[in-house]
Amino acid sequence: MAKIMMLLADGFEAVEASVFTDVLGWNEMEGGGGTELVTVGLRDRLKCTWNFTVIPEFTLGEVELAEFDALVIPGGFEEAGFYEDAYDPAFLDVIRHFDTHEKWIGTICVAALALGKAGILQGKRATTYNGVGSVRQAQLKDFGAQVQQDPIVVENHIITSHNPSTAFDVAFLVLEKLTNTENTKHVKKLMGFEK
Repeated sequence: MAKIMMLLADGFEAVEASVFTDVLGWNEMEGGGGTELVTVGLRDRLKCTWNFTVIPEFTLGEVELAEFDALVIPGGFEEAGFYEDAYDPAFLDVIRHFDTHEKWIGTICVAALALGKAGILQGKRATTYNGVGSVRQAQLKDFGAQVQQDPIVVENHIITSHNPSTAFDVAFLVLEKLTNTENTKHVKKLMGFEK
């Protein structure tokens, strides 16, 4: 059983989190199984970018990082306070833990900036939000990343992506890395992404 932590920062985008809950949920109900997604936050109530309130299953102090096999992080908006949590030392320590143990890390959109702030993208290929004059990509470059223009970049055990439109692709890629290609195609077909 692969146990996946979805680490949520206040101000995250609900749609970027929901793709992981749905893809991994479909895998458990209709696919090959073998995955468990656990939601974790720095606080016991989180407000999404568009004011949707979420209660994570656990706060960070209630979990043992060693129990998890992968980390996924949805992005969010600065205006909603995303970087307050995403740049918090405790949040960054989680990222460093998964990187040190070379466990899969999957991010969507600006969540890649938390990886950069954690110092794990130095000299590595990565991407992040590609709109608004590529301000976020410039920030990622300042963290030492080799910014790519591909929608999704896989560098060793790290997955980064451009924007919310890549969310399902990242979720399916995480599923494939934790299970296999055949199972992922099966789940995609069940969800209507493949004929």
